[in-house]
Amino acid sequence: MPITRADFEAIFPQLVQDLTNHCCQYGLPENALVWFRNSLNHNTTGGKYNRGMSVVDSTQILLGRDLTADEYFKAATLGWMIELLQAFFLVSDDIMDSSITRRGSPCWYRMPNVGMIAINDAFMLESAIYILLKKYFRTDPAYVDLIELFHDVTFQTELGQTCDLLTAPEDKVDLDNFSLDKYTFIVIYKTAYYSFYLPVALALYHSGLATPRNLKQAESILIPMGEYFQVQDDYLDNFADPEVLGKIGTDIQDNKCSWLVNQALKLVTPEQRRVLNENYGRKDKASEAKVKALFNELRLKEIYERYEETKVAEIRGLIAAVDESEGLKPAVFELFLGKIYKRSK
Repeated sequence: MPITRADFEAIFPQLVQDLTNHCCQYGLPENALVWFRNSLNHNTTGGKYNRGMSVVDSTQILLGRDLTADEYFKAATLGWMIELLQAFFLVSDDIMDSSITRRGSPCWYRMPNVGMIAINDAFMLESAIYILLKKYFRTDPAYVDLIELFHDVTFQTELGQTCDLLTAPEDKVDLDNFSLDKYTFIVIYKTAYYSFYLPVALALYHSGLATPRNLKQAESILIPMGEYFQVQDDYLDNFADPEVLGKIGTDIQDNKCSWLVNQALKLVTPEQRRVLNENYGRKDKASEAKVKALFNELRLKEIYERYEETKVAEIRGLIAAVDESEGLKPAVFELFLGKIYKRSK
């Protein structure tokens, strides 16, 4: 039975208490303790929880039964560790991008009296992962593997962010710096590993099925799926109804090295390239409208639709070929694909 959002959220107060207790052993002053709790709640809760909840759902599928109370709590705790990792990334990213809002509230660094203290708060959100890992998994045979997995995926995500920041700085537009190769590297390392591979790898370790073959198969399916997800995200940023999407797309104004602009760069005439050079990454609606019109002129919607069908057929072929001899189940990947195929937000 799939986990509900309310079930998942119900675990978090216990983890906040665990982290509070850990801080108390050092005699942390009360005002700093309250600050840390506020940071945990502001930055970790309120998202979609797709990554975190997927650990529980994937574990249930792999074991082929409902989880015991202890198995459920530990699977959800691993899921919340991904949400803490996400919070660490988002607090940092929002500072780097000078973002204004996150999940309908001001970004943490823009909250009253926070400012650049948010940098240290981001470090603490990351460290919280390892405090919880030690508390709940120190005697688990996979403890070292879990630590290494979080370290590896964190570094992979930071590599993707490095490439993104160097390829498309918001204050310097240079379309010659863009390429589909760079785009692919960015989306695989910045998004696919922590959003798609990490939840399933954690579920494999938690269910005792993390054999080298199973981990490799999971990676070979989930990385292309994460790439497809980000291409889809770029498409929706421009073509989706903002009311359905829940936000107004900003990739054009933010000079993002998106899938759409890279497709456009392959197709443009010299005159169309001039329009892109003069208008992409500009912070005004008129320039954005010219780029959007060019995307329509280049029929990027149709190009995306062809890409989607080809990519999803490829992913379904990989899922159909899963070797189940060591306990891996295609249903794990079908669940992920079912959540994102033809999504509108």
